[in-house]
Amino acid sequence: MSIPVTGYHHVRLTVTDIARSRAFYDSVFGFDVAFELPADPTDEQREQLWFLFGGVIYRIPGGLFGLRPMAEPGDRFDENRIGLDHLSFTVTSRADLDAAAARLDELGVAHEPVKDVGAGYLIEFRDPDNIALELFAPA
Repeated sequence: MSIPVTGYHHVRLTVTDIARSRAFYDSVFGFDVAFELPADPTDEQREQLWFLFGGVIYRIPGGLFGLRPMAEPGDRFDENRIGLDHLSFTVTSRADLDAAAARLDELGVAHEPVKDVGAGYLIEFRDPDNIALELFAPA
């Protein structure tokens, strides 16, 4: 018997520099923060929010997305190693991808052009730790 999964709950990425990664994800996506440890936490807050490891968890449609600052400085993501290949977020339409490309240009974030992949359209780019990201719009 297989496990009856109904969706996903969360994804968390390990990053090298939480301030740099938060600035990137905040400016690109503007996700709402679900959990974060205050800058000067009380012992109770530190104990209660231990699972953040100094990072942040955002609320996104369909689940949670977090950043965990545990990687060594200078470490870089490589989709050809065991683990994550890339992370893809869904947008509503091709027009949303065109708007995303313009926003990435405004922010100086390098990206591939919007591609037609048959089942839809996508745009690829990378975060500050070189993690491969994608936005996908169904056809």
